[in-house]
Amino acid sequence: MLTIERAHLDEIIAHAREDHPDEACGVVVGAAGSDRGSRVVRMINADRSPTFFRFDPAEQLRLYRAMDDADEEIVVVYHSHTATEAYPSRTDISYAAEPQAHYLLVSTRESGQQEGPVEVRSYRILDGVVTEEEVRVD
Repeated sequence: MLTIERAHLDEIIAHAREDHPDEACGVVVGAAGSDRGSRVVRMINADRSPTFFRFDPAEQLRLYRAMDDADEEIVVVYHSHTATEAYPSRTDISYAAEPQAHYLLVSTRESGQQEGPVEVRSYRILDGVVTEEEVRVD
C-alpha cells in the first residue's frame, strides 16, 4: 500500500494538469529505508511527449547526487498519462528501475488542464511484473 500526504498528491496532480497534453514526471523522495516521502521533485520530461516520458539526464544526475548527500532515496516515481488510463504501458514497465519505489500514475484524459476528475493509481513493478496497490491519502 502507498501512503502519501494530501499535499504531495495535490502537487503531483497539479503538475500533471500543468504539463498536459505532454506527460508530466517526477519523484517523491524520503529518508533512505523509509516508505514515506518527504518532498515532491518535479522533473523535466526531456521528450516533451504526450505518450512518453524520460527524465532529463543532467537533472536526474543532480537529483541522485543531492539524495546521496542527504541520505534519501526515491519513494515514488510518478508520471501522467494524457489519453489513456492510469495503468503502466509496456514502455513504463520496461523502464521501471527503482525496485523499492511505488509507481504512481495520474490520468488526465478526462480533464486535461482543467479542474475535474483525474484517475490516480499506484503499482509496484518488479522484474516486469505489475501489481496494483491501494493508495491511502493522509
